[in-house]
Parts: sequence; C-alpha cells; structure tokens
Amino acid sequence: MSKEHHETNKLSLGGLLVTLGIIFGDIGTSPLYVMQAIIGKEVIDEELVFGSLSLIFWTLTLQTTLKYVILILRADNRGEGGIFALYALVRRHAKWLTVPAIIGGAALLADGIITPPISVSSAIEGLQIKYPEIETIPIVIGILTVLFLIQSLGTNVVGRAFGPIMLIWFSMLAILGISQVIHNPSIFRAINPYYAYKLLFFHKEGFWLLGSVFLCTTGAEALYSDLGHCGRQNIRVSWVFVKITLLLNYFGQGAWAISQHGTHLDGRKPFYEIVPEWFLLPAILIATAAAIIASQALITGSYTLISEGIRLSFWPKVRLNYPSDKKGQLYIPSINWFLLAGCIGIVLYFKESSNMEAAYGLAITLTMMMTTILAVVYLYTHKFNKIWVGLFLVVYLAIELSFLAANLLKFTHGGWVSLLIATLIGGVMIVWYRSSKIKNRLTEYVKLEKYIPGLKELSEDVSIPKYATHLIFMSNANRVTDIESKVMYSILEKRPKRADIFWFVHVDTTDEPYTRKYKVDVIAKDDIIKVNFKLGFRVEQRINLYFKKVVEDLVKSGEVDITSRYESLSKQNVIGDFRFVVLEKYLSYDNKLPFFEKLVMETYFFIKQFTTPEHKWFGLDASNVKVEKVPLVIRPNTEINLERIM
Repeated sequence: MSKEHHETNKLSLGGLLVTLGIIFGDIGTSPLYVMQAIIGKEVIDEELVFGSLSLIFWTLTLQTTLKYVILILRADNRGEGGIFALYALVRRHAKWLTVPAIIGGAALLADGIITPPISVSSAIEGLQIKYPEIETIPIVIGILTVLFLIQSLGTNVVGRAFGPIMLIWFSMLAILGISQVIHNPSIFRAINPYYAYKLLFFHKEGFWLLGSVFLCTTGAEALYSDLGHCGRQNIRVSWVFVKITLLLNYFGQGAWAISQHGTHLDGRKPFYEIVPEWFLLPAILIATAAAIIASQALITGSYTLISEGIRLSFWPKVRLNYPSDKKGQLYIPSINWFLLAGCIGIVLYFKESSNMEAAYGLAITLTMMMTTILAVVYLYTHKFNKIWVGLFLVVYLAIELSFLAANLLKFTHGGWVSLLIATLIGGVMIVWYRSSKIKNRLTEYVKLEKYIPGLKELSEDVSIPKYATHLIFMSNANRVTDIESKVMYSILEKRPKRADIFWFVHVDTTDEPYTRKYKVDVIAKDDIIKVNFKLGFRVEQRINLYFKKVVEDLVKSGEVDITSRYESLSKQNVIGDFRFVVLEKYLSYDNKLPFFEKLVMETYFFIKQFTTPEHKWFGLDASNVKVEKVPLVIRPNTEINLERIM
C-alpha cells in the first residue's frame, strides 16, 4: 500500500468526518422512507410498531454491523473494497465465480439508478406538508439534472462540504428521535428480538414486511465499495455514531406511531411528523442536501464499478475522464448520461417515493447475496476456521434469501423495473466477458523467435521505404516468446513495414488495484524489444506516457539508442519518430460459429462500434497512431464444395 493510501485511510478526526460524507449517505437517508414503507398500508398497533422496530434493529446489527462492518471489511484488496475488488481476490480459485460477480455488479449498478430518485423524492415531498398543491416531480428532476451536469467538474470542492453536512444530518436525526422517545421510553423494549419473531410468524403480513424492513440496510454495500476512500478503521468507528443516530430516529418515529394507535398513515410521512412545524423547512433543506450526497456517493460508486469492470473484461472500453489528480476522482460521460436518463425515467414512471419503494431493494438483495458467496470463498481460501465459514454461509444466505423472497412480492408492483435494468446491464457484462474469452481462446499466436531473422532483414532493406524509426505494436500476447500471427502478417505481408526498431507492447491488468510496473525483454538488440506493463485494475491507461518513461529509462541505462538512423539526422543527434499500430478486429464473414457464440460475437461487435476506439482507450496520441482493421476469423468455414466446369 502506498504512503498516500495509508495516510488517507488511517484513523483521524478528519478521516472520520470525510467518512460521514462519503460512506453513509445511502444508509443515512433511509429514515426518510423506511417506517412509511413498513406501516404505510397497515392499521397502526403496538405489535406492528414494536415488531418493525425490532426487525430494523436486528437487521442493522446482523446485516450491516456484523456482516459488513466487522467481517466483510476484512476482505480488502490492498485497501480497496467492493464486489469486483473482492472478485479480483478470489477469481483464480474457480471460473464459476464470474457468475456471482456479474450478477452482483449488475444489480449494484441498477441500484445506482434507483437510489437518487427515491432519496431526493423522499426529501422534497416534505414540502407537501406545508404546500399540499406543490408539484414535486419537476423539482426532483431539476435537482437530479443539475447533480449529473456538474459531475464532469469533479467532486473535489463539493466533497469537502459533504462531511459537515452529513454530521448536521445525523445530529438532526438523533435530536428528532430523542424528542419523541423521551415521551415514551418504553419503546426501547423493541430491542428484544421476541417482538421481531412475533411479527414475522404471527402477524398476517409479517414475513412480507421484510421487503420494506430491508430498505434500512440497502446502503450497507456502499460501506464496502468505498473502503478505499476512507479506510477500515474510519468506517468502523464512525459507524458507531451513525448507527446510534439512525436507531434513535427510527425509535422516535416508532414512538410517534404508537401515539397514532388504530389509525392509518393516509399519506403521512413518519419522518416529517416528528419534525416541529417551525423547523420543517430547514429540515427539508438538510434532508435534500443529505439525499444529494447519498446520490453522489452512488454515482461515484457506479463510476468506480464500471472502471473496474472494464479492466476485468466485464464492460466495454468507454472513455474515462480524471477531473483531478486526487485519488478516486473519476468521471465516465457515457455512464453519467445513462444514469441520468435512468433516474429521470424512474421519477416519471413512479412519480412518488412511496411507489419507488416497490422497485427499491430487490436488486441490492441480489448484490448482497453475491457478496456473501464471494466472501465465503475468500474466507475459506484464506484459512479461516471452516466451521465459522460454514456458519457464516448458512446464516447469511438464510437471512438474505428471506429478504429476497419478501422483496419478490414487489415484483409486479415495480420490482420488475430494477430487475429489468439489472438484467440488461448483466447481459452486456456477459457478452463482453464471453467474447473476450472466445477471442483469447481462438486468437492464433506464433513464436516470435521464428521471425527474428526476417525482421532484422526487413529493418536493413533500403529498397522498402521506412515506415517509422520506432514501430510499436499493441499486443495481447502475455508470453515473451509469443506474438499474434496478425501482427506479423501486418508487418511482413499486408504492407511491409520497415522500421529501425520493432517494439511489442502488452498491457496486463493485475488483481491488485494500483500496481504500476513494467518489464522489458530485449529480443534482439537494437532491433526487437518487448515491453510488458502490469497495471492495477484501478490504474488509468496512459500507455503513451508510460512508454515514454520506459524509453527514457532504457536510454539512460544504455540499453537502446533512439537516435534517428538516417545519416543526415544521426549526425545532428535527432531522435527518431515513434509510431504506434493498433489492430482493430472485425468479425469476418468467413466464419462457422455455434449459434450462441455467433450471437455473443455479433452483439459484441454491435456494441463495440459505440465505444471508445482502442487507441484512445490506451491513451495514445492520435497523431502517431495507425489503426489497422483485421478480420477476426474465429472458426474458418472449411466445408466448401466447389465444382470446376470446363
């Protein structure tokens, strides 16, 4: 772990404040809608309220505190967390682990589309208490649009204000809760798990209420996903404060609900009912700010998820922007507009936060289950006690399967929307992953040693115009001895490309997040050199910049002479030109494919035309890049029957 990374993650007051602003936005805004979702359609009575509070308490304790804060945060990948970081830690142990990784990643991204609308809507709808006729939809869409429009500027400046705002928010939650529980301190009896048991098994709707109870822990996955931004200790310590404030507010809402015994909510929102009338507008403003911060955390998390997915071959290579040099600062234009369109669609379709609750929770339940499966593999392979690992698997799959079953009740009421979004995203991930495997399996490699004499002769053949002094090919061959046959075809046959030095550059994505290493193999001195970059799955691809650094190092060590070999220029010590060649594949008509593979590859090439070109993805300067299109013949069609006629 780098020194900078360690400094960012060590326990400190500043780190605790930043953690409040970055990590807990999603779970911290849950009090806006959870109690309303649980008791909204029921007749309010003591059994319902006490049972609901007991379920909330034990869900936050078992699911958030024990599973994520205490256990899952241990599974860090050089300080980084999240389902793809966890997958990178365990993927070498079994190929089937790509399945939970893709399902979990797709569901988490779908959650990133639903969280901003429900959080902002829940906050803004408080205005209807004071102004019943106000239309909240335009306000919500306006806030979300502005939020997504400013993403390209980066969150460096705004991020500094997140911590203090969330500190105010959590303090407000605690104070509002205390103002109610002091009138009915017996509400704390709900901590007894008996009330949860009684509601689950003896209330007519008890088990199905789990779908709404689950909303109190939906932000737990963000604790793990943002581990790299704040560090394990800062998250664990600040969670103690956050959990206390959340529980005080939930129990405060419960105390108010008890006072409404025998009635229905009839559209009333328990959160705003415990807010004094004189403080209503400030409370709405603070809640809206907290909802925006919660949305920002999900947006940033989505960017990180996609950037990791690209390096792990789960997502197309799309343009990544880095608004600043600050760690974690990332902006992906295509994902930004995809999320905005999705959020606006959710708002227009569901209109109110109470309707959005039906779509919310189902997708993230799948993510949590997939995290459990990957975590079990991690714990097992890292020599944790097998009995405890087995107990962890049984207990949490039982809990999360129960939540999933209850959430499936929401399917026809809007849950299908989140599953549809997750399915579409997962479909893209499957296509990209399978297509990469198909290409890698069937790409033809040849031994580079076989072509050394020919390349040397070509380099010295003055009858062929020189293509470049230094010719660099981007290669997929990770072995030093190998090279793609298409590369050699491009150099020797398609159009002979004479150069003084032939460079072959390969980029290997490592399972560690921030690796920046390279290895140089001089195949033939002053003629053929192979460079292998090892870059972490969170490292920006700036091959142009990195390659220049490699050349500088080689010149300093005397391993290569980059002076132009043109006689007139050599006398003046002029540096030779560098030219990159990127081979861009297309699907050849000369193929015979099984139906599924054909469908995968056709979908792959259809999507690929809308993604970032290879040379831009690698960070190569367009002025010195040649893009060559080459046919990808996956399986030649050899069954050709031709009859010659005379």
